[in-house]
Amino acid sequence: MTFSEYPDDEMMAMDVANQLAGELRQALAAQDRALLVVPGGSTPGPVFDALCDAALDWSRVDVLLSDERWVPEVHLRSNTRLIRERLLVGRAAEARYLPLFARAERPEAVLAELERNIEPCLPIAVALLGMGTDMHVASIFPDADKRDEALSPDAPVLLAMRVPSEPDIRLTLSARVLRAAMRLHILISGPAKRAALERARSLTPQQAPVRAVLEEAQVHWTE
Repeated sequence: MTFSEYPDDEMMAMDVANQLAGELRQALAAQDRALLVVPGGSTPGPVFDALCDAALDWSRVDVLLSDERWVPEVHLRSNTRLIRERLLVGRAAEARYLPLFARAERPEAVLAELERNIEPCLPIAVALLGMGTDMHVASIFPDADKRDEALSPDAPVLLAMRVPSEPDIRLTLSARVLRAAMRLHILISGPAKRAALERARSLTPQQAPVRAVLEEAQVHWTE
């Protein structure tokens, strides 16, 4: 793990956006297409605002969420809604978005179909992840029903997760897929998440799922 600290949110957003853009350019110089994985939540919004106008060939970039709530894209809790409003605009509007939602009552009914869309794009070229104060990453929560399966070395690409503390069923990329990213970044802010990060370093992935990807990551933090 490497750790970068910033004086404020604006400096962090600009620096992280510049790093992501540079890494995408490097990936596109070596291959036809590049997969960018991003989180939901409010913290990455300023990064998306800066990244969406980066000068690179967005038409060759595939964008995928690390996890998504099983709700329609127009729902207030949809991560896709944030991505469409703040990342897939400007130059980045040319990117191809890979959805983690389809019209079905239960995600298990379309899980194989969604996986088939993702698998040809793997491995991830650049991943930007978040982390909760409970040390979850993507939707791999400490109390998730399929936590151990999501952390397994032979985990599938996608899992449907049910978490007692969360109102929605979620889809998440497995730790195996996230850990295989060529470049991996974790974005956190505030003293509570800094303290959680330090706790995670001495815990098991079952106790702190972020631990499963931490060694490969560059962590970006501002108070």
